[in-house]
Amino acid sequence: MAKPGYGKRSAPGQQARTRDDFALLPTRERYVAGFVDHLPDGAAMSVKQLAKQLPLYGQQAISTALKALSVAGHLRRVRCPVGAGDETRWIFRTFWSRTARDNEWWTTYLATETATQTAAPAPAPEAPAPPPARPEGPAAAGQAPEPTAVPPQRTPPQAPDAEPTQTTTPSPAYLALAQLGRNDHRLGLSADDCTTLDPLATQWLERGVTTDYLTSTLTAGLPTQIDSPAGLIRRRLIDKLPPQLPATPNTPPPTRRLLVECTDCGRPGPPEALPDGLCRPCHTTHSASGPPSPDPTQIAAVKAHMANLRDLLKPV
Repeated sequence: MAKPGYGKRSAPGQQARTRDDFALLPTRERYVAGFVDHLPDGAAMSVKQLAKQLPLYGQQAISTALKALSVAGHLRRVRCPVGAGDETRWIFRTFWSRTARDNEWWTTYLATETATQTAAPAPAPEAPAPPPARPEGPAAAGQAPEPTAVPPQRTPPQAPDAEPTQTTTPSPAYLALAQLGRNDHRLGLSADDCTTLDPLATQWLERGVTTDYLTSTLTAGLPTQIDSPAGLIRRRLIDKLPPQLPATPNTPPPTRRLLVECTDCGRPGPPEALPDGLCRPCHTTHSASGPPSPDPTQIAAVKAHMANLRDLLKPV
């Protein structure tokens, strides 16, 4: 599995596997494509790792084959950010499609593919269940254990018509009101007073103020003598109610787009800027070089076929 990057990710909507999937490719590319197609998702697909597993070709040959497979529409290499802030790092993935895709398909797919889907690790195999404990004593020697009598369990008596005690957690507004009398004895409120004034105080908190702001507003500029603490607090809760501020729209986090990486030189860019999975300079070089040179195996086969035809045309 590829820990640092270039792990395989299968593209969706591929056709069923057949023997002729890569028949139109040269021998080397067909060999590499067949091997990659059978790799599981998450398997390493760097040039170095593939060269280790395919001893017939070196790293340079594998790199050239991957570039040809990219041009043929079978793979795209991407990099995407994961994490946030200073924890952001780039990871690398190789999308693989057994069915050849054109540039328009790859651009549309990679533009809608999210970083989280790309970075999702392959599911880890479940740990096997631990073996059952080996019995000891007579059972270990092949003898059936003797049954042990279980004493009857006594159920504790319950009081008839007993109801469970229900406790209600006081609201933050209730606690702020109850604390007023602790801070200033002139504002001592009873439990009933706090319950009655709780809805009015809750409106303050719903408008975005803190309990400290609520407390400081209710205790500011108090008269020397207060005959009715509950009446004074009620009047202030109504008269000094803060305004309702408009809700701040939640700004969605910026969408993290994938960057396609040039299969040849590794230069990153948006999907639409790398047709065939190649950057502009590499694409120009590939186009100028013309069709790939014939495979040596094919050349030998053609020569053998022509020699056979000459032998057949010789007069007997």
